[in-house]
Amino acid sequence: MIKTDARTTVERPAPSNKLSEAEVRAVLDACHRPDTAHLPPTQIVPRLADEGVYLASESTFYRILKAEGMDARRGRAHPPRKGKLPTTHTATAANTVWSWDITYLPSPVRGQYYYLYLFEDLYSRKAVAWEVHTEESGDHAAALIQRGFMAEQCWRQPLVLHSDNGAPMKSSTLLAKLYDLGITPSRGRPRVSNDNPYSESLFRTLKYCPQWPESGFADLDTARIWVRDFIAWYNHEHRHSRIRFVTPAQRHRGEDHALLAKRHALYEAAKARNPARWSGGTRNWIPISAVDLNPQRQDKKAA
Repeated sequence: MIKTDARTTVERPAPSNKLSEAEVRAVLDACHRPDTAHLPPTQIVPRLADEGVYLASESTFYRILKAEGMDARRGRAHPPRKGKLPTTHTATAANTVWSWDITYLPSPVRGQYYYLYLFEDLYSRKAVAWEVHTEESGDHAAALIQRGFMAEQCWRQPLVLHSDNGAPMKSSTLLAKLYDLGITPSRGRPRVSNDNPYSESLFRTLKYCPQWPESGFADLDTARIWVRDFIAWYNHEHRHSRIRFVTPAQRHRGEDHALLAKRHALYEAAKARNPARWSGGTRNWIPISAVDLNPQRQDKKAA
């Protein structure tokens, strides 16, 4: 015979340490005093203690206020909201996760800009595709991603493309092109500027290099030539600090492991010749393995 669950209807005896009606009223009166009515229990209980009065714990204060329907936040502050974690992806090899964005390039005319479209490989930091145009457009982005996709020969392998929520990033033309190429689109949280950190970091490197024209670019061709030279330097000459000071092109081709192993052997040999000059181990030349788009999400998940 099956009986109904009586746990929800059974009458339980009152605990022996339950506050009396008078004690509950004293707690409510303490919360309604003119000098405490605007304060939470975390502030009320210590003030009562300073007066030599103990009525109940902070958690009991909160429980009584909730039972009486008085647990609304005191003051004008809004209740805290749990923020959504940022989108994240992990790149374990080149051409598995790309990020892209558009940045303004100034012209001599106030308020007039050129627009740099830039796609970056997350794993190697290589700028895999770029163009400069006079307007923001999903059509330009779709054409560029196709050229970059074919140049990097990404056929038959999964690729994620991350961006922010700008109009070109969400355009139907670009989304249709990503679907045709088998690329998975990914976007950051709305109105959060740091969910696309790798593209933003590359733009900062671009705009803070010594050759940056402070007075702007004279015309579109000048802007394209300048960006072409910068990308060539960045990909093939710049030793990137976040990938153990190899160039993005070297890491993209998989040459970083042999190069870093050579550096490690050099440092070990130098330490063997003069061990007194080394207080600890040699410099860390271990290659960077996986790269996370937003590591803080992985940290929160692990916690």
